[in-house]
Amino acid sequence: MKLKYVTAIVSLAAAFSLSACGPVVDEESITAVGSSALQPLVEAAGEQFSAENLGKFINVQGGGTGTGLSQIAAGAVDIGNSDIFAEEREGIDASQLVDHRVAVVGITPIVTPGVGVTDLSMEELRGIFTGKYSNWSELGGKDLPIVVLNRAKGSGTRATFDKWVLAGEESIITQEQESNGTVRQIVASTPGTISYVSFSYVNEDVKPLSIDGVEPTPENVATNAWVIWAYEHMYTKGEPTGLTKEFLDYMLSEDVQGNLIEALGYIPSTQMKVDRDIEGNVTPIE
Repeated sequence: MKLKYVTAIVSLAAAFSLSACGPVVDEESITAVGSSALQPLVEAAGEQFSAENLGKFINVQGGGTGTGLSQIAAGAVDIGNSDIFAEEREGIDASQLVDHRVAVVGITPIVTPGVGVTDLSMEELRGIFTGKYSNWSELGGKDLPIVVLNRAKGSGTRATFDKWVLAGEESIITQEQESNGTVRQIVASTPGTISYVSFSYVNEDVKPLSIDGVEPTPENVATNAWVIWAYEHMYTKGEPTGLTKEFLDYMLSEDVQGNLIEALGYIPSTQMKVDRDIEGNVTPIE
C-alpha cells in the first residue's frame, strides 16, 4: 500500500511540474548539407529561425557542394547547399531538383600577410595556380617561395575559381582542403601561402588580393567588375513542404535578406546589378 501511495505522489508531482513549465512542444527538424561557403549563413539563419519557432530545429552540415548535391539527389537530406548550378555537376539529375537562390557569394584569393604583394593581374593569378611562378619575388614581392593551397575537387568554390580564373587551364597538383575555415587557418599560419575563400571567411589573419586593380568587395561583385562570384543555391528534391518550406521562406525573408546576409559578408540578390546564367552570360538587371 505504501508503494502505491509513493507512486501516486511521484506521478502527481511530475504532472504538476510539466503543467508549471507549460505545454509540451512537439519537436521537428530538417537537415541541410553541402557548401562550406554557404554554411555560416545557413547556420546563423537556422539558429535565428529556431529561436523564433520553438521546437523546430535546422541541422546544418558542411562537406562541400559535391556532397550537398549528391545527398539531396539521393533524397538523403532535406536541403542540399551548393555554390554552383546542379546542372554543372556530373552525375546529378537536375530535373529532379528545385533551385532556391538565397544569396550571392564573392570569392577572393588570400595570402599570408607579409608576402609583399597586394594586387595581381588575372594572368599572374592564373600563372601561380598553373605553376608559372614559384617565388613571390617574381611578382614584385619578397624572396619567398609560393605555396599553393587548392580546394578539393568536389568544392563549388573551386569550380567557380577554376571557371573564372583558370579559364580551362589545369591547376598544378598540390595540397587540397575542403573547408573555407581550414584553408584560412593554413594560409594564416604558413608563410608564402596563397589560396581562395568566400568573402565571409576573410579576417585580419589573412590578406585578400585585388585583381587588375579591382578590390574584392560586394559593390564590385554587384556590377561584375569582380568576376569571381557565384549564386548560393539551396536545392530540394521536388517542391519543398512542411518545415523545409518554412525555413526556405525564412531564408528569403527580410530578416535574412535585409540583415543577416550583409552582416555575414554575403550579397543579397536584390543588390545585384547583373544576372549571370549557367553559361556565364551576363545581362544587366533593369
